[in-house]
Amino acid sequence: MAGYRYDYDVIARWIEPGEKVLDLGCGDGDLLRHLIAAKNVRGYGVENDPEKVVACVRNGINVIQSDMNRGLTEFDDGFFDHVIMSLSLQAMHNTQGILAEMLRVGREAVVSFPNFGYWRHRQSILHGRMPVSRSLPYQWFDTPNVRFFTIDDFEALCEQNGIAIRGRLAFDEGKAVEEEPNLFASVAVYRLGRD
Repeated sequence: MAGYRYDYDVIARWIEPGEKVLDLGCGDGDLLRHLIAAKNVRGYGVENDPEKVVACVRNGINVIQSDMNRGLTEFDDGFFDHVIMSLSLQAMHNTQGILAEMLRVGREAVVSFPNFGYWRHRQSILHGRMPVSRSLPYQWFDTPNVRFFTIDDFEALCEQNGIAIRGRLAFDEGKAVEEEPNLFASVAVYRLGRD
């Protein structure tokens, strides 16, 4: 693996051995490799970046090159047990559409994202600068992120769209945050389903 990511272990907890898993925005396939090794899943990836698609192929990952903002029309309803989007939701133009598609093609969805409401991010804005951190590592002028939202924003969106939150874990620097995650967590990981 390229580097340890604690969210991979969190995601793996919600996946049963042998499941069919789709990883959206799969990068070089590192998460899928982790899930194949840890849970013996049948994994497939979707990635838009041609260089990352090539990296997936080199890593032995089944991958499709596709723009996820256009939906997941190449997949049948309920084909996957889990559809994952790890630290990519904030880069989607059609947030509601991709969440609906994830829950159309998968029994459950797992998403993780940086929490823009994190206290250090708020502090940066109070000092007149856009935040740059481990969870938001880009400058304002070169970020792939098109959506900046908080844990509370995401939960409100789920409620508005009839998406059931079946689990949530929040973290700061890899450590679990139990109290006031919208303020003290830099990253959140959700397990989602339909009401």
